[in-house]
Order: sequence, then C-alpha cells, then structure tokens
Amino acid sequence: MIPETFFVVGVLFFLAGAAMSCIVPRKAKHYTYILSAFGSVNLIIAGLYLSAGIQVHPPSIPISSVLEFSIQGDALAGFFVTVISILTLSVSIYSIGYTKGIGNSGLLGFLYNLFILAMYAVILSGNIITFLISWETMSVVSYFLVTFDRKEKSAKAGLLYAVMTHVGTAFLIVLFLVLYKYTGRMEFTGMRTAAARIPDGLKVLVFIFSIVGFGTKAGIIPFHIWLPRAHPAAPSNISSLMSGVMIKTGIYGFIRISMDLLGQGPEWWGIAIIVLGAISAVIGVLYALMEHDIKKLLAYHSIENIGIILLGIGSSMMFRSNGLYDLSAIALVAGLYHTLNHALFKGLLFLGSGSLMHATHTKNMEEMGGLIKLMPYTGLLFLIGSVSICALPPFNGFVSEWLTFQALLLGFHAPSITAKILSPLGGAALALTGALAAACFVKAFGISFLGLPRSRHAQEAKESSPFMIAGMAILGVLCLLAGIFPGSVIDMISPAVLNLTGSGGNISYNGFLSVSQTFASLSPSAIFILMVCIGFAAVAFVLAAGGKRKTVYADSWDCGMHSLTSRMQYTATAFTKPVRLIFKRIYLPKRELSISYLLKPLFVKSLKYSGEITPFFEHYIYEPLTGFIHNVAGKARMLQSGNLNLYLGYILITLMLLLLFGT
Repeated sequence: MIPETFFVVGVLFFLAGAAMSCIVPRKAKHYTYILSAFGSVNLIIAGLYLSAGIQVHPPSIPISSVLEFSIQGDALAGFFVTVISILTLSVSIYSIGYTKGIGNSGLLGFLYNLFILAMYAVILSGNIITFLISWETMSVVSYFLVTFDRKEKSAKAGLLYAVMTHVGTAFLIVLFLVLYKYTGRMEFTGMRTAAARIPDGLKVLVFIFSIVGFGTKAGIIPFHIWLPRAHPAAPSNISSLMSGVMIKTGIYGFIRISMDLLGQGPEWWGIAIIVLGAISAVIGVLYALMEHDIKKLLAYHSIENIGIILLGIGSSMMFRSNGLYDLSAIALVAGLYHTLNHALFKGLLFLGSGSLMHATHTKNMEEMGGLIKLMPYTGLLFLIGSVSICALPPFNGFVSEWLTFQALLLGFHAPSITAKILSPLGGAALALTGALAAACFVKAFGISFLGLPRSRHAQEAKESSPFMIAGMAILGVLCLLAGIFPGSVIDMISPAVLNLTGSGGNISYNGFLSVSQTFASLSPSAIFILMVCIGFAAVAFVLAAGGKRKTVYADSWDCGMHSLTSRMQYTATAFTKPVRLIFKRIYLPKRELSISYLLKPLFVKSLKYSGEITPFFEHYIYEPLTGFIHNVAGKARMLQSGNLNLYLGYILITLMLLLLFGT
C-alpha cells in the first residue's frame, strides 16, 4: 500500500492547498504553496513507482457507473506524472516568493492547485469520459489563469486560447466516438485489445484527428497561434507550468492514442510526424529570434521543442512500422528524454523571466540590460537554462538532442527510400534549429543581463527573493544532473518504451552512453570532468600569468567619445538583422520610413523607422478563415432580424412544407 499512500496523500495536499488559499488571511496566502510543494513530492514518489512498472491502485471515486475514475496505471502515465510533479515542486517553492503581495492571490492559489490536479487527472484517466472531463477542466481552469490579470491583451489571448483548445476538443470527441463505436469499450485497456476491429480507413481518420486534437494543445504548427499569446499573458509561475508540462499532455494523448491504442500503423504515419516536427522546430525558433518580449520568445521556443520531441516520436513510429523495434525504442527514448528536459529548462527559463519582470516591470528585453550585476543568482540560473536549451554540454538538452540525432541518422536502416531521405533531412532541420537556438539565447541573455541598464527600472532592479531563487535552483541543478547522469533518466523511461515498442532498445550506460547500431557512444560525465579541469586550468593560468600585476579599473574603449551610454549598445533588433535578411522569404518583413524636413531635401528634422515581420499563418490562414466565418455569420444574422412578419413567414413556409412532404 506504500505507492497508493503517496498518491492519496499527494492529492490531499493539493486539495488542502486549494482550500487554504481561500481561507487563510491575505498576508499569509503565499505560504499555502508549501502544501502544493509537499503534494508534488508525494506524487514524484508515486510517479516513480508507476514509471518502474509497479501498479498503483488508489481508491476509485465512483460518481456513477460511467464516471468512475479509473487509474491508467502504466509506466507511460507514471513518467508523465513524474515530469509534472518535478516541475510543480520547483514552481510551488518559487510561487511562495513570487505571489507575495500579488492582488487576488487567494483565487490564483485555488486555480493553481486545481490546474495541477486536472493535469494529473488527464494523465491518469482510464476511460473516455473521465479523460474528456479532466481535459476540459484543465482547459477551462488554464483559461482563467491566462486571463488572471484582467487586461485587454490577456482577455484577447484567453479568448483565442479558449477557441483553439475547444476546436481541438471537438476533434478529440469525434475521435473517441469512432473508437467507442468500433471497439464497444470506453476503457482504454479494452480499446487496446479490441483495436483490431477498427477498419484501416478509420484508423487513419483517428490518427489525423489525434494530430489535430492533441497537436492544438501541444502547439505544433499550424495549430500554434494561441501559444505565443497565452503564455506571455499568464502569471510567470503559470507560464512555467503551461509551457513545461501542460502542452506535454498533448504529447501524452498523442502517444496514448496513436502508438498505444491503435498499435502499429503504416510507415507514412511516422514520416508525417517527422515532417511536422521538423517544420515546428525550425519555424518556432525562427519566430523566437525576432521577439523582444522575453516571454513570447520563450513561448515560440516551446513550439520549437515540441517539434524536437515529435522528431523522436515520429522516428519511433516509422521504425516500428518496419519491424525495427530496437531502433523504435531508441527513438522513443530520445523523444521522452527531451520531454523531461524541456520541462526542466523551459520551466527554469520562464521562472527566470518572471524574476526579470518582477524586478524591471517590463517584458521587453530592450528595456533591460546590465542585470547580471544586480541579479547575479537569477543571471546564473537563466544562463544555465539558456545553455541547456541550446543543447550544449554538460547540460541535459545536449544528451536528448544527441539521442534524437542518432535516431534520425538510424533512418538509413529503414527499408524504404522515403525514410532514408527524410530522416537525414530531419537531422539537418534539428542541426539548423540548434544553431538558431544558440543565436537566440545569446541575444536573450546578452541583451537582458549584459551591458548597461537601458531603463530606470533596470538600474533599480534587485535580486529575487530566496524562495524564487530556490525554486529556480532546483531546476538548474536537475538540468546539470540529467546531463551528467543520463543512465538514471533512461532507466526511468525504459519501462514505458518497452511497453510501447516491445523492445528496450540498444541503449546502454556504464559511464558511456552507447547506441550500438551506429557504434556511437558518449560519456557526459567525462565531458563534465574535462570541462571542469579546463576551467580550473584557465583560472590557474590567469592567476599565474597576471596574478602579481596591479589591477586597474577603467572605462571601456568609447571611440573617443566622452562616455558610453546605453543607447550606443547593440540592440536585440540589430543583433537579429542578419537572420531577418537571410530568411526574408519566411519572415516577409515590412519596413516603413518617415522623414520630416525643415527644408527639403537638405535639412532633415526627424527620421522615424519601423519594421516588423509578417506572421504567415495568422495573416494567410487564420485571418481569411475568421473573416469568412464573420461574413457567413453576418449573413445568417439576417434570419433573426426581429421582424414579426418575417417570423410569421417562416411559420407559413414550414406549414406548407409539412403539408406537401409530411405524407
């Protein structure tokens, strides 16, 4: 009963946190997040039991014979429960400091705990009804969190999010209706055993609907338009959860339906996911590069990293369809490893952005600068997150992307020519994504933390509270540990991979991470030790060579001018200008130059330059679609004009039709 106890106690802590958020005095409400932290610790333990393949059977909640909440207690659910719980622990500790003094903090705490419980319910639901109820609860609660600030931009972002998520839910409902009709079962376990009854054509329909339904929540392109608006609008602790784990419920749902319930599909399913993943990764990072809003930049990187996860999952599906189960397992390990890694480093980066906003009262990087001296701990932890997301050793992103590269290069073992061509192209897309991500975070860190302060708020910034630093530090340490000791992570993932592919793959770790099919191996711990030794050697050399010299403090070279100012620094716009020129066919940039003269054309009074990129999907897909819907709705509105004579005419026509065709 030990696993069940941890599960039940964890849920009770979250329920207590939700209740206490509404009860305790306003000055103490931020301490209720301690209960959420304790709840997440218990569910980390329960999730680890599940991920190891140990069954957990907490008491069911029989609302009715149909709505009985049954646990989908397998290793895949355990892995995702663990990922959610790890990030929740850090965010809960961070929130103790972040929410201190925030307005309406009781409501925020209540919604926070309900949101987390809804995510757990999605992962652990064992039948259609409880899954859809949990999914809708998660969506509705997250809508209220997105619109929590009650600003006009938040309201618009929330509306767009609500529309997109319910479009996705509509596809999921149809998907589950098809599954129920042809399997006769509502439980996922029953569907799995009866999936052979589903005609192949309808399996294709279910697969496509799962891409749309779950892909909308995950934010894959072209269903991503809500994500860059909703994440910046939400409070930063909520943004961390939404980006780090909520969008992963879409990944979980897709794996559960397309790989688990439907079983082995045709090769083109995996190839389609690889293509979608490559497009999402490249386009996501390209749009991130152009952003100056730090939270919007991070939101676009969520699209990018979902694309990287899909590259691994798509490769796994492709190999599985060809009977290459060991290779399928390697690819799925890569996808799930990056799922965990993204939760760690993206959660850290969103918490870091929250600290920056808390200190500078702006999301615009152009108004920051020089913060490394005023916020050294936040700067260090943000740098760790930046290095991790750029897949640089010795941090975690390096290992999962290395495994993803191996999975894509293993595509040469597939029998079809299409797979042999598209897999390396997916690897090329991943390489391009990594290079652009590195450029993006050089910009994000450099413009925000280095140089001179660009605004009064940046000059007066102060370091975040100890609770906020502690919450970020947990994720920073885990980013390092998951990069140095990949064996522990792979051991946690392997049972789920074995259940889905029938193989544990040929990945081994004994100091060296080895993928035997390609004879490729990697030693993350050796890389870490080597980097530490090089660092110590560099410090020793500097001390030996220049340690006896007198330290001289002087201003930087200023080109002969009186002094440097923040206006002379490189801006985020200038930094990304070359990329904007190289990819102008994608960005479709617009420029506007206004010149006013004292005496034309010799004496110029002022110059005003503005430039922006064209959001392709919004401008060429969603705006025409919404315009068409508005036009149709406007014409349909004429049917309800309020004119009594018109309504009497409707009745007359209806009676005539009944008389003519009723017999």
